[in-house]
Amino acid sequence: MRSPAPAAARIHVIGAGPGGLTCARVLQRHGIPVTVHERDPHPRARDQGGTLDLHADDGQVALREAGLLDGFFRLARPEGQEMRLLDPAGRLLDHHVPAEDELFKPEIDRGALRDLLLGSLEPGTVRWGQAVEQVTGPAGGPRRVRFTDGTSVEADLVVGADGAFSRVRPAVSAAVPRYTGVTFLEAWFQDVGNAHPDLAELVGQGGATAADGDRALFAQRNGGDHIRVYVIQRLPAGWIAANGLNAGDTAGIRSWLLDAFSGWSPSLLRMISGNDGRYVDRPLFALPVPHAWERSPSVTLLGDAAHLMPPLGAGANLAMLDACELALALAGSATVAEAVAAYETTMLPRAAEAARALEHGAEALLERHQSGELAALAPPRR
Repeated sequence: MRSPAPAAARIHVIGAGPGGLTCARVLQRHGIPVTVHERDPHPRARDQGGTLDLHADDGQVALREAGLLDGFFRLARPEGQEMRLLDPAGRLLDHHVPAEDELFKPEIDRGALRDLLLGSLEPGTVRWGQAVEQVTGPAGGPRRVRFTDGTSVEADLVVGADGAFSRVRPAVSAAVPRYTGVTFLEAWFQDVGNAHPDLAELVGQGGATAADGDRALFAQRNGGDHIRVYVIQRLPAGWIAANGLNAGDTAGIRSWLLDAFSGWSPSLLRMISGNDGRYVDRPLFALPVPHAWERSPSVTLLGDAAHLMPPLGAGANLAMLDACELALALAGSATVAEAVAAYETTMLPRAAEAARALEHGAEALLERHQSGELAALAPPRR
């Protein structure tokens, strides 16, 4: 099959996260039709996760191309760049307070970013409640995207922006994410100014972290007077069940954690013992490094679907930069095949370089740090 011109192609993006929505927005700004398919039944179906720092050299570049940079800065929290490094005794080792004009990586809640992107799209762009079952068809296209509800669409280009466990990835790659050996347990604290004033004071306007070489705590301010804490440990997969617990046994998990962190400062242990509601288990997975595939003119990947890495601040930024560059390649190429080739020629080496740099980043989160090392730390990102 001859590869079509992008403006005449049936382009289907799978996944309405930051990457998928950025791709759709930039395509529409260049007059290229696109449809986004999302498994969530509606935009408010689930919590979108914590806060993101969008960097001036990737995430913000994508938002500028999307015409949304000013909107981002109206929603962003530059004060969220504050960072505190503590030791397990609760002593402050290092403290970064952002300058008044510091805008290199301001924070924004994932939900706010998604709303900004969704609001910029043409009505009907996102088709909700469409979980992908499989992508079939010849490499040269067209492809058939089959959904779990029994429906399907034919596509000239399928863009896998559907995250770590992508259902699009198998169409071009046999790679699967592997457990890194490090896990996060997420805890939520609501209305912290009133209900958790000590934690609010400890964390400040950004984040606070402490580690002892085997375990770590990272607390991060979100919008709406909300703090998320990530309990970071080196543990085997399935550790909750292996210890006779289950995900809903909040009291049992809390008791186990307090024992594991015995000897830490009471002020830090409040990050474990005072959370509102249950814990959320988030084991960390990563794709092999480097991850590449034989080029197909009818399927490509972006973000975590293409290069899942430990959550060290790169994920959403790279996804949005991928999305922007793919959309611009489609806008500037004669055929879809030429655009995919141009995009992957740039994206794959960049992703490989970043993945190598972060390959052991999950382990680095557990390292004991000293005063003056704050600049080397990157906070957890989901």
